[in-house]
Amino acid sequence: MTSIPQASPAEHARTSSFGALFLAAIGVVFGDIGTSPLYALKEAFAGPHPLPADRLHVLGVLSLVFWTVLLVVSVKYVAIIMRADNKGEGGSLALLALLQRAVAGRQGLVRLTGALGVFAAALFYGDSAITPAISVLSAVEGLEVAAPALHQWVEPLAVLVLVFLFAVQSSGSAALGGLFGTVMTVWFLVLAWLGLRNVGLSPGVLAALSPHHALAFLWHDGWTGFLALGSVVLCVTGAEALYADMGHFGRGPIRLAWYLLVWPCLLLNYFGQGALLLADPATSDNPFFRMAPAWSTLPLVGLATLATVIASQAVISGAFSVTQQAVQLGYLPKMNIVHTSEREIGQVYLPFVNRALFLAVIALVLGFQSSTNLASAYGVAVTGTMLITTLLVVLVMREVWGWRSRWVLVFAGVLLAVDLAYFLSTATKIPHGGWFPLAAGIGAYALLTTWKIGRKRVLVALERDSMDLGAFLGSLSDRVSRPPGTAVFLTAMDKGVPLALLHNLKHNHVFHERVVILTVSVAETPTVPLDCRVSSEKLRDDVFRVRVRFGFMEDPDIPKALANARRTDLGFDYEPMRISYFLGRETIGLARDSDLPVWRRQLFAFLSRTATTTAAYFHLPINRVVELGGHVEI
Repeated sequence: MTSIPQASPAEHARTSSFGALFLAAIGVVFGDIGTSPLYALKEAFAGPHPLPADRLHVLGVLSLVFWTVLLVVSVKYVAIIMRADNKGEGGSLALLALLQRAVAGRQGLVRLTGALGVFAAALFYGDSAITPAISVLSAVEGLEVAAPALHQWVEPLAVLVLVFLFAVQSSGSAALGGLFGTVMTVWFLVLAWLGLRNVGLSPGVLAALSPHHALAFLWHDGWTGFLALGSVVLCVTGAEALYADMGHFGRGPIRLAWYLLVWPCLLLNYFGQGALLLADPATSDNPFFRMAPAWSTLPLVGLATLATVIASQAVISGAFSVTQQAVQLGYLPKMNIVHTSEREIGQVYLPFVNRALFLAVIALVLGFQSSTNLASAYGVAVTGTMLITTLLVVLVMREVWGWRSRWVLVFAGVLLAVDLAYFLSTATKIPHGGWFPLAAGIGAYALLTTWKIGRKRVLVALERDSMDLGAFLGSLSDRVSRPPGTAVFLTAMDKGVPLALLHNLKHNHVFHERVVILTVSVAETPTVPLDCRVSSEKLRDDVFRVRVRFGFMEDPDIPKALANARRTDLGFDYEPMRISYFLGRETIGLARDSDLPVWRRQLFAFLSRTATTTAAYFHLPINRVVELGGHVEI
């Protein structure tokens, strides 16, 4: 078997300049966490369990906000979790692939990490639907501060903004990143300005930097203080997007943007809101917009609306990335994936995901009607995903990085204690909206696992019923017609005769002048080096087995991969106009004796029927593709 070096320099994605990525990261990655000041403190002092805006509670909540952002974002995500990249790619499925390579052979850990990683990805879809709804609603609700009579227009305006947001997704985050980065830079500077001008109202608010205020508040309020954690955790919404979007912009630009701009501006704004609450407790209905001078309220509403549109972009682009990874890793059926940038391979647009998220977001806005009602659902999605990510990273510390047990226990103890406290506090809101992300997560988990299990069953059935390739080639009759050209038969099997090859011989009675049996596999890394892309094995002078490997963040373009391979090493001349591609299209049947639940088999059969065609997914020229059907029972 010969490895085929790929010499095409165009295959290498050109990287954007560090400055461009820095600006784009400010816009796309930090939009979500950057708009948390719109609703985090508001929910603590005017939400379902309102706290009195006195010194004990204001300093206690602010202290919790400061230490939560420090531990969860600055330490956990930026300093630790972003080290757990899979060759530059982040997100729960990239983390899962990284871990499963490390624990291969230990079936218990393989199953555990698989279940955790897939469920984290499933919960992220719920987060991706809630974030645009709560962010845009919280911004537009600022109109009620400037002009209370406009209350009835909040929902229609929020829907209009969301229609615009999802309509421009096809432009890609590369095109939007520069514009969004500029707007968000202005937004963070405005956050800092609002905070600075209000801290002077009550400078004593800076005492909240001491953690004893947080402990005193929790000790004094008991159960009510515990419930308040469900509002405080809203200050770190979007932290998961930092990790999920790492493949788009890189670890360096994200870290630098967080430490130099985003974190300081957020803290100044939160402390400014706290100072305002101490000076005037009546502002607790919406402390963010009450911080602004009267003349600037409407302009601030406009800027906040733009910022929340950008906040939504962070999780939407993250959902696109997670879905692409799920398709490539075999957890979702093939679907249309549009690469929106020639410079950054991680920037993609998925029309189906965009439409599904849009419908879910509009339903949430119309169903929950206010950001306060949505906050209950939001907390469960955020804390559930963060808790699972922590569990996976603890395993990475031990299995991949090889940390000493005592250090793993220290980090695991601190991070899990924080995550569990916040998750349990938000779990009390499950009856009041928190059920939505759980239901969405369970539904997505069922879909992801059903497709994975179903594809394994189909492959087992095909291999069981397939004929040995050596015996097949030896049985070929000299009387079989040998038309000129090359026939490429795509198959998922490493052994045996492809279904399409058998049917072509059976029905058309032909065996082409040159036959290529081609298998595509996806590596558990974001990209595959060009010199490892294609390998070829000559089975006999006119029959070749070719294997093509792609990373889970790459565009699986078969003609391009074959064209870039050296012709001498392929063993045959690659002539696009003399190649025909033969595909097997399985019709899924329900076996009576199957141990797979009926609902899973029916769901898998439905997904198989609705999947994007193999020809479209692999960029095969449609006028040179022949599909031959077969029946498979699972």
